[in-house]
Amino acid sequence: MARVFVYGTLKKGQPNYKHMINTAKGLAKFQGRGHTVEKYPLVIAGKYNIPYMLNIPGTGHHVAGEIYSVDEQMLQFLDEFEGCPDMYQRTLMRIQVVEWEGKGGAGEARAAADGVLECFVYSTATYPPEWVGLPYYDSYDSSGKHGLSYVLRESR
Repeated sequence: MARVFVYGTLKKGQPNYKHMINTAKGLAKFQGRGHTVEKYPLVIAGKYNIPYMLNIPGTGHHVAGEIYSVDEQMLQFLDEFEGCPDMYQRTLMRIQVVEWEGKGGAGEARAAADGVLECFVYSTATYPPEWVGLPYYDSYDSSGKHGLSYVLRESR
């Protein structure tokens, strides 16, 4: 099992969460909530209003999201879903745990002892330069006050 931190449309209550609970795509078990230890710019960009975490450490906000434990099948699905490695790149980032529901072995408990976990995150280093000038968010909600409605894949 691998740990994945999601900050956008894959979170609970968001338009693509259905994929996280579709066991035909693999297993994803909610473990808790957290935020990035380092600051990153989270922008909403493109004609489909997709949330992107730009891989520019030290700029932006501590991005909030959810931590999942996923199996290899789900990890492969997420790589495909996220257009990895072209649109997003899956990288390890340090995530500060804010709320933990996960149950696991002593290894997991030790890893979270200081409240920081290493998780895979889908961020991007392949973005148009003008995205750096977009507003930065600390958390994403598809129906947030930003007014930028996310366009589902099936509607594109």
